[in-house]
Amino acid sequence: MSAATALAKVKPEREARLAARMPHEIQERIQEAATITGSTINEFLVSAALDKANAVLERERTINLSFESAKVVLDLIANPPEPNEALKRAMQRRRAFLEDSTS
Repeated sequence: MSAATALAKVKPEREARLAARMPHEIQERIQEAATITGSTINEFLVSAALDKANAVLERERTINLSFESAKVVLDLIANPPEPNEALKRAMQRRRAFLEDSTS
């Protein structure tokens, strides 16, 4: 979904204002691009900022693994190792905590 489509679907209860200071040359360039796309400078800036925000969030939320690393992870999921003593103790503490919280 493009930022423009996402903006069209959002009906905020309240809108926020964001001010930006920039050199006149940059403002003119942004205005020219907005005009070419048939949008106002505000619509253009919000759409561009939303596109950038989505890209940053997607990059930060995605884990990229090499083929070999992915094989190791998938193998561990399919064939988990036996729990060690530290994990067994942690599981006992969790069980005790859950029993206490339901009382």
